[in-house]
Parts: sequence; C-alpha cells; structure tokens
Amino acid sequence: MMILVFALLIGVVAGLRAMLAPAAVSWAAHLGLINLSGTWLAFLGYHWTPWILSVAAIAELVTDQLPSTPSRKVPPQFGARIVMGALSGAAIAAPSGAWIGGAVAGIVGAVAGTLGGAAGRARLAAAFGKDRPAAIVEDVVALLAAAVIGLVA
Repeated sequence: MMILVFALLIGVVAGLRAMLAPAAVSWAAHLGLINLSGTWLAFLGYHWTPWILSVAAIAELVTDQLPSTPSRKVPPQFGARIVMGALSGAAIAAPSGAWIGGAVAGIVGAVAGTLGGAAGRARLAAAFGKDRPAAIVEDVVALLAAAVIGLVA
C-alpha cells in the first residue's frame, strides 16, 4: 500500500515538472534503489537513460522560467504530465508487481500536481508580485520531493 503512496507522490512531481519525475526514477533504477530488471521498465535503469532524462529535466527547469512558456494546463503539457506521471508511478510500483496500480496512482498524482501546482504558483506569484520567485520555489519543492521519493521508494 505504501508503494502506491510513493507512486502518487512521484505523479505529483510529474505534475509540477514533467521530466523531473522520470529522471528521478531513472536515477533510482540506475543506482539500484529500484529494481526494474526483468520488467518492461528496465530501460529506465540503463546507463544513458538517467543522463538523457536529466538533460530534459534541466531544459524544462530553464524553459519554465521563460514568459513564452505555455500553461501546464493546455492539452499537450497536461498530457505529457499525465504520461510521465503514469510512467514514473508504474516504475515505482513495478518491483512489487503492482505497476498498473502505480500507473493509476501516478496519473492521479500528476493531475493533482498539475492543477494544484498551477494554483499554488499563482498564489505565490501574487504574494511575491512576480512569477519568477514562485517558479523557483516550485522548482525547489519538485526537486526535493523527487530526490526524497527516489531515495525511499
């Protein structure tokens, strides 16, 4: 049961930053913290996968700061967060054989993270009077959450 909570939480991270969740899960698999060998998700633990996903996550962190970046709630961005939440949640739960439940939990978390993150960031931006400090706070929360979930899941 606890594994589904972690799958939900990694989905929330995907809702905040789409590429950060699979990058964290990939690093956990690569470092042997999550055993994905023998599953269809084994590719996440391959040598180059965490590096590639980390580059994508860093690019996302940078582009998120740009004023021209579209809302996370438009269909392409929202869809990407749902897919990454499902993938990451499935990977968290795969070692226990509950990858389908993990994928569902990851989807629920991604939806919650997307909508909740947008609302929270809007409130923080209003409090700061600017969006950039709110975006940085959101980045730090997502990074810390991804690191903790990757270590304890």
